[in-house]
Amino acid sequence: MRKPFVHVCVVLCLLVAAGSAAAESIKGRIGVTGRVGMHVPSDSRSSLLYQDLETDIGFRGGGGLIFGITDNLALEFDVTHYWFDAEFVSIKVQEFATTDISLGVQYRFNSPSLGPLVPYVGGGVDVLLSDTTNRYGENGHVDTVPGVHANGGVDYFITKQLAVNADLKVVAAPEADVKFRGVKMGDYDPTSFSATVGFRFFFN
Repeated sequence: MRKPFVHVCVVLCLLVAAGSAAAESIKGRIGVTGRVGMHVPSDSRSSLLYQDLETDIGFRGGGGLIFGITDNLALEFDVTHYWFDAEFVSIKVQEFATTDISLGVQYRFNSPSLGPLVPYVGGGVDVLLSDTTNRYGENGHVDTVPGVHANGGVDYFITKQLAVNADLKVVAAPEADVKFRGVKMGDYDPTSFSATVGFRFFFN
């Protein structure tokens, strides 16, 4: 997974270096976003082992829609999916997967002095739909929980319609019960950090 991710980063850097567009306002414009990157989860806990489970860095991908309200404010709706392994003493005991449905508001720093670069900060609410599989292939049940997020990033406009995007996001959420065959076997902590890169395409 590491080599393809490096290749994507190199391509994005070349596009940024070649870009000559000016900073763009997205007021009244609708765009679609696609992004991929890494996901850094919190440790979860096993009731059976009475220990925290160490989690590996996972893969995150997805996308959504963005709508410009004013020159500086935008609404963003995203659906991203991520998955990762949980280990005990370096032995994989579970795999978690989560779909993050996110609605947020951005404040965008449009400034002619920044050229085609538009930094932003934002925040919003999330719904986290999760499931898990143990080392024997048995599917478990993980409670759905609400969350909140804060994020920040940058759009680099290559053309008026196309921008390269980089985003950092922190999600905070309460722990969710993990059950196998109706019996609670642990707690899943959805609090996480992610870093993604991708593209935005604006239709108007």
